Amino acid sequence: MLRTPALETKTQNPATVFRPCRIAVLTVSDSRTLETDRSGAILAARIEAAGHDLAARDIVPDSVERITTCLKAWIDDPQIDVVITTGGTGITGRDVTPEAFAAVIEKDIPGFGELFRMLSYAKIGTSTIQSRAMAGVAAGTFLFALPGSSGAVCDGWDDILVHQLDSRHSPCNFVELMPRLREHEPTRP
Repeated sequence: MLRTPALETKTQNPATVFRPCRIAVLTVSDSRTLETDRSGAILAARIEAAGHDLAARDIVPDSVERITTCLKAWIDDPQIDVVITTGGTGITGRDVTPEAFAAVIEKDIPGFGELFRMLSYAKIGTSTIQSRAMAGVAAGTFLFALPGSSGAVCDGWDDILVHQLDSRHSPCNFVELMPRLREHEPTRP
């Protein structure tokens, strides 16, 4: 059995004020509707329970063009800080979420997918190898792609994102980086 290092001690800096993020949830599925989208509903509920704002929620079919169109619109929306997708991260022919991400991402966050698969291994063993969970940044917006199962959504949120999207999380978190994500761009007049 693979031995993994002890998980970090999750601490909060009491001197830091919680800053809610504006998060959009996109479900990628050919068969789900808002009424039957359990994974999207779980994410939306957890986002709001953590004190964040659910900025948008939608469902698109497994199509690179449709996923990319939605991602670009949300990346361009100044009222959205983070996009989390669920579904389409497997390896079948219709699983194209990572290909859509590749079309928009400026910087990869490879550690997200690596950590997700490490944590998932403890629950589903070697089946985690079939996940292409990933993350990146585009135009100052964080993008996270999670598998479509409700278990995977819970793992991704509860074990990673709830902490990294909490401005009080120490020693570091994604929220504290948000003001600097676009510093490479020329200043606007």
